[in-house]
Amino acid sequence: MTAVTGFVEVRPYAELNAFVAAEYRGVASRRPFRPHQTVKDVAEAMGIPHTEIDLIVVDGEPVDFGYRPRTGARIAVYPVFEALGIEPIERLRPAPLRDPRFVADVNVGKLARYLRLLGFDVQWSPTAADETLARVSTDDQRILLTRDRGLLARKVITHGLFVHAVDPVEQVVEVVRRLDLTSRLAPFTRCMRCNDPLVEVPKSEVLDQLEPLTRRYYDDFRRCVGCGRVFWAGSHHDRLVTLVETIRARV
Repeated sequence: MTAVTGFVEVRPYAELNAFVAAEYRGVASRRPFRPHQTVKDVAEAMGIPHTEIDLIVVDGEPVDFGYRPRTGARIAVYPVFEALGIEPIERLRPAPLRDPRFVADVNVGKLARYLRLLGFDVQWSPTAADETLARVSTDDQRILLTRDRGLLARKVITHGLFVHAVDPVEQVVEVVRRLDLTSRLAPFTRCMRCNDPLVEVPKSEVLDQLEPLTRRYYDDFRRCVGCGRVFWAGSHHDRLVTLVETIRARV
């Protein structure tokens, strides 16, 4: 095991402080450092997933994840810049995906369903292993949503988001705000169960799937192109409309 040969000073900024121990929040703290370590290693050793970092500055100069600092270096770690333009500086995160699609960890199952309700393409399985999630995120260019910091630390993952909120509705609001997805909301266009799109169908095509009262009182229907389930604006729909309106009001 390589012995510690020196120290660096590290300061996390803004919401990155949520990932570090209380004594390291909002201050420059002295951290043990080994010569083989990169700035990415140093940040992740503090608990900050690399997918949450947009800029690292060492002794006043922006660097990439592979940069090896000298002993005594001062390292500043910044999150994604939403309001402040840093165009002259090369960002560490890959360019945002033009068509945001997601893969969700087992620990955010309700978030996955609510995002589907809003029209987003979200893959989710209650049995998906970490290896599967990482592979799907990388191969299919999907943003990985999770509350597992260790999962986001995997090198293969380029687009990931640590979900801070615990309440599912708050989680949706957080994701929509952080990724600026308000203009992309398309409620009731995707199946909450299987994630495939919904298409409008004539009543005559689904009569054999309807209960007598549904046949009598409803005329507008949508069907999932994947699982074949039929949807209409019944009593359950009113609850979902209220949920969508709550989310819209928050974002």
